[in-house]
Amino acid sequence: MQNSYFDLIIDTSRYGMAMGLYRDNEIHEHFDENARGEVAGVVLDKLLLAASTSLDDVKRVLVTLGPGSFTGLRTGIAFCQGLCFSGKRTLYGVSTLQALSSLAHIDNNAVLMKARPGYWYLRFQEHEHFCSTEEALAIITVSNSPLEIVGDSFTAEDSEIGDFIKRRGVKWTPFSGRSLSTFLKFFDELQPSLIQDANYIQPSYFEKLK
Repeated sequence: MQNSYFDLIIDTSRYGMAMGLYRDNEIHEHFDENARGEVAGVVLDKLLLAASTSLDDVKRVLVTLGPGSFTGLRTGIAFCQGLCFSGKRTLYGVSTLQALSSLAHIDNNAVLMKARPGYWYLRFQEHEHFCSTEEALAIITVSNSPLEIVGDSFTAEDSEIGDFIKRRGVKWTPFSGRSLSTFLKFFDELQPSLIQDANYIQPSYFEKLK
């Protein structure tokens, strides 16, 4: 039986803005490394038009919660809160690192995303860390099982991490801003929640109540 409703995924934590509209095998996506969250409404309207549907047919919304760009996260989260403000659709929030772990091919994986020179955001065995390169390698070295690292371009360019990957024969899977469809699994794995309910985050896409 085909799903009659669409799922919406928005990621503004990494490279500009990524947005996807999904229903069964139907996929409509938009990626813009230079876009900011302020244009999310325009992008959503374009995706809805491409799908020949309306906002009423979107029932679940998933947004990445970081780590990442504070400005991007703030606008992305506020936009999604606005979409769900009327109660017509359900809001889900997922850690960006957890979302990226969906790109891994094996269960024993680590997600590395650069925070600043010499420091990383790391997710390993369901725990997330902000740590130095040395600390990150020490954490993931505890596993003797085959390991896969999901990382950004800075991961491969780092000499210490690159040496570790070659020396240990670690599988390396790169990610870019064009990674969204694998996030769909979290609609079934996570509980819906009202996330980031803070005073400085205000909904930016209000829908009139009928």
